[in-house]
Amino acid sequence: MSKLRAGVLGAGAFGRIHARKYSEDARVQFVGVFDPDDERATELANTHGAESFASLDALLGAVDTVTIASPPSFHGQAALAVLHAGKHLLIEKPIATDIETGADIVRLAKTKELVLGCGHQERLVFDAMGLLNTPETPTRIESVREGPWTGRSADVSVTLDLMVHDLDLALRLMKAKPNSILATAKAEKGHTADRIEARLAFAPHGEAVFISSRVAAERRRFMRAVYPSGEVKIDFLARTFENTTNFKLNAAFAETRIGADPLGANVAQFIDAVLGVAERPVVNGEEALAVLELALDVDKASGLPSLS
Repeated sequence: MSKLRAGVLGAGAFGRIHARKYSEDARVQFVGVFDPDDERATELANTHGAESFASLDALLGAVDTVTIASPPSFHGQAALAVLHAGKHLLIEKPIATDIETGADIVRLAKTKELVLGCGHQERLVFDAMGLLNTPETPTRIESVREGPWTGRSADVSVTLDLMVHDLDLALRLMKAKPNSILATAKAEKGHTADRIEARLAFAPHGEAVFISSRVAAERRRFMRAVYPSGEVKIDFLARTFENTTNFKLNAAFAETRIGADPLGANVAQFIDAVLGVAERPVVNGEEALAVLELALDVDKASGLPSLS
């Protein structure tokens, strides 16, 4: 059987990881990369014995599937180009930066019967823990996701850059959209939020409080989920949790294939879906669009724009 031909748009930090994951999969031939920075693209291509393409169109002519790992403000139009070319698509979060384009992406993938997946891989961490199928719904979620300024994804708000992970988890755990949002934000490096705190109310009696910052003194990634029977505190950096509920969670989740490498597991399941081995990618287009809609609503509630 011929190998699936894969390419990557974007030769930055996440593009390099996706290229490596494709190269390591025996079912895939990593064909190459396109990035406007020719030097960076050539370096990545040479690392894997692949090709550095001169344009996105040239890349699309040589592959069956593409990962988009470019700056977020380019995601929407690049995704439409990939799908119009008839290629399966794995796109790093967010799926787009406006609802209309995101909806067009979802519709086009469905019309052309192409696999569309998105990079909200924190969901796989919860899957490895066993938190996605608990018998209870949280009454409260608290999360902090912050780190120092790096300049990465500065074209969008910290909401679209970091908080999207927690918003996806909240939608998955609460099994509903919030009925009200309060948010306060601060812009330090540009016009968009670099630090934001959001309070989301879920009917009938659920609440989520999220803090995200890309101008913090140090990296912190943790979540506390309160259930009727107890609570679960997760440290995403240490890959550990404390559990006072009676849920049978997997304390060794970080040693599992999925828990040890959620991004790699996300890529692998996307490939499975393209090859017909899996029913769907980890996060599909409709779910990614719901996260985008919520993130934009949070920014709107804060009074700051989502795009710089």
